[in-house]
Amino acid sequence: MKKYEPYRNIRKGAVIFGLPLPLFALMMLSIIASLLVIIFSFSLGVIISALLFNAFLYIGLNRIRRLLEFLQMTGAFPKMISNKRNSGIHYEKD
Repeated sequence: MKKYEPYRNIRKGAVIFGLPLPLFALMMLSIIASLLVIIFSFSLGVIISALLFNAFLYIGLNRIRRLLEFLQMTGAFPKMISNKRNSGIHYEKD
């Protein structure tokens, strides 16, 4: 029986085929556009070039995603969460 592992990185955002949603939408637009080009100008060269273009676009979008992960420096949550009122007096030395 096939096992499925739960997706544990939910805070990072939704991922489809290894791409975040905006990049996945760009990939789908490219695939739909290439299908329209193939339908209206049916030739072997157009089919091969559309397949190669979509493959290189997918590889490029994956590399862009990795670069964007490295450029993201800020954390999503603060380091400390507290319900205490902040009096503005610091007792610790820097």
